[in-house]
Amino acid sequence: MSTTLISSPAGVMTVLVAVVAFWFWLERRSQAKIFEYLPPLIFIYASPVLLSNFGMIPFENGAYDFLRHYGLPVFIVLMLIKVDVLSAVRIMGKGVFVMLIGSVGVVLGGVLAYTLGQSIDWAPYFPLPKDSWRAFGTLAGSWIGGTGNMTAAHAGLEGTAGDLTMAAAADQMVYLIWLPILLGSKAFADRFNRWMKVPSDRIEQMEQAAGEFDSKESAPTMTSLLYLALLAIGFTSISLALSEVLPPVVIGGATVITAGTWLILLVTTFALLASVTPARKLPAAQPIAMAIIYVYVARVGATMDLSEASFATMGAFVMMAYVWIMIHAIFILAGAWLFRVDVHTVAIASAANIGGAASAPIVAAHHRETLVPASILMALIGYALGNYLAILTGRIGQLIGG
Repeated sequence: MSTTLISSPAGVMTVLVAVVAFWFWLERRSQAKIFEYLPPLIFIYASPVLLSNFGMIPFENGAYDFLRHYGLPVFIVLMLIKVDVLSAVRIMGKGVFVMLIGSVGVVLGGVLAYTLGQSIDWAPYFPLPKDSWRAFGTLAGSWIGGTGNMTAAHAGLEGTAGDLTMAAAADQMVYLIWLPILLGSKAFADRFNRWMKVPSDRIEQMEQAAGEFDSKESAPTMTSLLYLALLAIGFTSISLALSEVLPPVVIGGATVITAGTWLILLVTTFALLASVTPARKLPAAQPIAMAIIYVYVARVGATMDLSEASFATMGAFVMMAYVWIMIHAIFILAGAWLFRVDVHTVAIASAANIGGAASAPIVAAHHRETLVPASILMALIGYALGNYLAILTGRIGQLIGG
């Protein structure tokens, strides 16, 4: 017999949805300053942690299994069918390649930070275990795409709730420093552009292309919502079936592609293929996707057992995250020098990586408001790459760590 206050799958699902709804309602209603530094995501994750550890909801439940097996793949489909690479390239030009170089910097930076963390004798004060490659891969998902990629990579790498806790904590600790740097870079625009030898007409060309881009979306209809449901559920069911029959991939004695990894990779690939079809124009996909992923984040928080948490390990991981972000910065600046792009593009490209679709428009609005739609497009490219590259980051760390 369950000892928790709420144990039925329907009851637990109600609690998770209520937690998500409450924190977004509170953010909008209160307009509190704290949400500028600690977004609702943090509280959405932390609240179920407390609820489960105080016996209100269980650590294991059928609702969690449902979200893991069906909710996450459905989210991936709904988010990735909106990817529009051609429009992003048309507006940002070479800036897209700068973002891609920044993504490479995240992958290599994650591997280097993990390797450095393993080579330093932190013990007994800051132990960083060998299996922390799962946490590094999880954070790579956030820093290449966004929250959705973080949770998808966490699932694909079969991480624990503790791995997501470390990734989420490091993400926010770095974000609090990195976002002001990206915003403040606008003050050095002229000097930066002269240093990088940026063509004088580059910004004018970007703004002209941005003005020609139509980002308006029609109101959803019953038919369009049915089409969305068909795509999301259909791709999920096909991916689940294939993931159960495809063999695991073993390299050097380590299983680097499991059934869970196959599921994430397959559903990502199917969704990206659909994004080059008229399915990309279906309305309401993104808000539905984001609603699902926030409930999924609450689900992961509910499985976090604080009695097994290691705050010393988290401290070591956060320190390595700061090393990691510096490696990304080197790559993003190298890309700016190579392609001769302006500081506005560099800031938006980095924000599209590190902050995703939530932060890229904020940085774009501060630098050049006309580039806000393009910043969202760039962030969606990060979503498209994030699952692949984040899993790659974690698996390389796995092979290095033995």
